[in-house]
Amino acid sequence: MDLANARIIVTGGAGFLGSRVVATLRDRGCTQITVPRSATCDLRDRAAIQRLYAETRANLVIHLAAVVGGIGANRANPGRFFYDNAIMGIETLEQARVAGVAKYVSIGTICAYPKHTPIPFHEDDLWIGYPEETNAPYGLAKKMALVQGQAYREQYGFNAVHLLPVNLYGPGDNFDPESSHVIPALIRRMMEAQRAGAPEVVLWGDGSPTREFLYVDDAAEGIVLAAERYDGSDPVNLGSGTEIAIRDLAIEIAAAVGFQGRVLWDATKPNGQPRRSLDTSRAAERFGFRAETRFSDGLRATVDWYRQQGT
Repeated sequence: MDLANARIIVTGGAGFLGSRVVATLRDRGCTQITVPRSATCDLRDRAAIQRLYAETRANLVIHLAAVVGGIGANRANPGRFFYDNAIMGIETLEQARVAGVAKYVSIGTICAYPKHTPIPFHEDDLWIGYPEETNAPYGLAKKMALVQGQAYREQYGFNAVHLLPVNLYGPGDNFDPESSHVIPALIRRMMEAQRAGAPEVVLWGDGSPTREFLYVDDAAEGIVLAAERYDGSDPVNLGSGTEIAIRDLAIEIAAAVGFQGRVLWDATKPNGQPRRSLDTSRAAERFGFRAETRFSDGLRATVDWYRQQGT
C-alpha cells in the first residue's frame, strides 16, 4: 500500500503505542492522518464511526483503541473490558467495510492465546484452548476481530489483517498503579521504595511466570510495515523473541532504578499466564519485521524517561 498518499485513521493514535505509530507514519511521508478522540468520537457508537469515515474518506484504518490494564484491572472490570473492546472492533471494522475502506489493520493481544500454549507461541495455536482466566474477557473480545476480519475477507474480499503484539514497554508508558502493566508497575514500585528508603517491596505472585517484551518503537514499525506490505488472513505475532522470568525482571529493574532492598513475593496473588514467548518468524517472512531494540537499552530508556517526569 502506498502509505504516503493514503488517508489514514489511527484509532487510539494519541496513546502510548498509537502516538508512535503516527510518528512512524509521518516518517514515511504520510500527511493525511486522523486521530479520533474519545471526547468527540465514541468508537462504541455506530453513528459516530460513520461520521468519522464520511468526513475523512479514509482508505486505511489502523485500529489501536482499546480498554486495557494489568491483572488487577482485568479482574475488576471483566464486563467492561469485554464489551468495550468487542464493540469497538465490530463496529469500526463493519463500518470500514460499508464505507469502502481499502484496508483495515486490527491490533489484537497476546492475551488471546490459550493459557497453556506451547512455547514459543505460534499463530496456529490460537485455538487450542481457553485464555488465562484473569484476562480472558479482554483477550476473547480482541480475538473476535480476527474472526470478523477473516469472515469479511472470505465473504466480501475485504482486506483486513490482524496483528498480535506481545507486552509493550517504553518511554511514555502508563505508570498508573491501578491499570499499568508489569514493567511500568515495577519501575514505579521500585523507584518509590528507593526514594522512601524502604527495606523491601512485595510483588504479586511467585515470580515464576515468564514474559516477552517488545519496545514500543519496534512495535510501531511492525504495524506500519504490515499496513504497507501485508495482505493476508493469517494472524501475525509481533515480538522480540526474548523471554524473561518476572523474578529476573524484578531484579533487573531494581538494579536499573537503584533499589537495594529485598524483593518479596505474595504467592496468594495470581501469577497470570505461566509463560509467554512468541514465534516471530511469520512477521519476518510476510513483511520483513524484526525487533531491533535490545531489552537492556529499552529498559534504561524507560527508567530514564519516568525519572525525568519527576513523579
